[in-house]
Amino acid sequence: MPTIYPFSAIVGQERMKRALILNAVSPRIGGVLIRGERGTAKSTAARALAALLPQVQVINHCRFGCDPENSHTWCTECRERSERNEFEIQLRDTPFVNLPVSATEDRVVGTLDIEKAIQKGERHFEPGVLAAANRGLLYIDEVNLLDDHVVDLLLDSAAMGMNIVEREGISFTHPARFILVGTMNPEEGDLRPQLLDRFALSVDIHGIRSPQERVFIMERNLAFESDAEGFREYWLEKERQLSEQIASARELLPEVQYSRRDLLSIAALSASLNVDGHRSDLVILKAARAHAAFEGRTKVTERDIALAAELAYPHRIKRGPFDQANIGFDELQERIDQLQGASSSFEERDPDENAQADSEKKKP
Repeated sequence: MPTIYPFSAIVGQERMKRALILNAVSPRIGGVLIRGERGTAKSTAARALAALLPQVQVINHCRFGCDPENSHTWCTECRERSERNEFEIQLRDTPFVNLPVSATEDRVVGTLDIEKAIQKGERHFEPGVLAAANRGLLYIDEVNLLDDHVVDLLLDSAAMGMNIVEREGISFTHPARFILVGTMNPEEGDLRPQLLDRFALSVDIHGIRSPQERVFIMERNLAFESDAEGFREYWLEKERQLSEQIASARELLPEVQYSRRDLLSIAALSASLNVDGHRSDLVILKAARAHAAFEGRTKVTERDIALAAELAYPHRIKRGPFDQANIGFDELQERIDQLQGASSSFEERDPDENAQADSEKKKP
């Protein structure tokens, strides 16, 4: 197996690294789309993240890596295995699955052998990409060149956390919880707006302009090419620290609290920027909680919200003050401060009172 370039050794591209780490802490955020020119470490970062993720517990002999602690997500085979008391647990590395652009629907979701089912009464399921990626990282390079129908299937599974295959009255179910990472070069065409919005976070990256940082990139790449094992060994301690921080954040995440004031700040921020739909609001909350957990805190702050919004808005805002897609953290922080001051009296009332107040305002 080839040596993976260390995540900690990637120079710059802080937004991209933050988006990937937040999804590692909370895969339920919904993935990240990385848009940028060639040679900006997009695929390197995705592979590096999977390599540093902590090992996970799985049910032994399960083809889908089912989580022994979450029986409601088990595949059809593990439910049957549990009934027969054939149940063992093992540790495995986090899988990294690369989806080819030419992938078909059957290749993605898997196939049921109808002939065996009819002739022999046996249910035979051939797993697809979603099965291999469960509890791991699914990487799609040039996602904009993938068939729209296949992208829809992937995004649906990522949202549901489950893959259900039904053919001729026969069904098979297995978990499909994974970190979805899509990369693309906008020069080769964009995704449809409907598909763009389904990616939780988005980052637009460019080549680094600082001469000093460009020198760091050259030096580190040359060192990696000359002695990959030695280079990785040099960065091993930082990789271990980051891996442990992600593992700790995953455990802390359920304890991270947020207030109604935080929800109002997020909702008001999206409304003030004319963001369509409500998906961004939920994404920001999930990402803000993940960021708080990553920093070892159990309460969401304005800074968490601003950092999450910086990643949730670029592909959703079409007009207004942030036409360049890259939304500045300082501008978002300032806007949140203003909105929180305006919403302080509103948040104390219950929803029925708020609705009544809005109705009174609209009366002539």
